Amino acid sequence: MNNLSTPLGAVILCGGGSTRMGQDKALLDWGGVRAVDRVAALARAAGAVEVLTAGRDYGLDWVPDPEEGAGPVGGVLAGAAALRARGCVRALVLAVDAPTLTVDDLAPLLAAETGATFDASPAPMVLPLDALPEGALPGWPLRRLVERAGLAVLPCPGEAKARILGANTPEERDRLDPRPKSRK
Repeated sequence: MNNLSTPLGAVILCGGGSTRMGQDKALLDWGGVRAVDRVAALARAAGAVEVLTAGRDYGLDWVPDPEEGAGPVGGVLAGAAALRARGCVRALVLAVDAPTLTVDDLAPLLAAETGATFDASPAPMVLPLDALPEGALPGWPLRRLVERAGLAVLPCPGEAKARILGANTPEERDRLDPRPKSRK
C-alpha cells in the first residue's frame, strides 16, 4: 500500500511549562497565533485528517498522558491509540516547540515508506501505527521508540535544522521569530 494514500493523523506533543521559556511553550505567540495552533495548522497542511494534542487540553482534540510526567513516548502511545481508533494508519508526531516547521521540511518524512525521523531530533517523525513496538512503555526515551519501530533516520537539511530543533530557550525563539528585531 502506498503510504501517501494511507490515512494520516497527527499527535502534537505538549510538554507544558518551560522554565527556560518562562511559560507554557504551546501558548507562546508566534505572529499572533499560539504555537499549538500553528503546529496544528501545519499538521493539517501536511495532510493529517485528525490532529490531537497529547498531555494537555488546548481547545483541540486531545489525549491525556497515560502516566503523569512519563515523557513524550506516553503521549505518542496515547495519541497512536486514539488515531488508530479513528481509522488512521500513520501518525505525524510533532513537538509544540517547533512552530516554524514547514510542509517542505516534513516532505521527506511523509514520503518515507517505513516511517522516518531526522538525525537532528526524534520529533518530527512519521510513525506507521503498526510499527509501534509491542511492550513500548510511556517512560521510554523517544529515541528508543524510533529505534524499536524501525524508522528510517534521514539526514536533516542544514537550513531546516533550527526549525526542527525548535525554540526551547529565549535565544532560540529570537533566532526563529519572524518579527523584525528592534535596533538598540
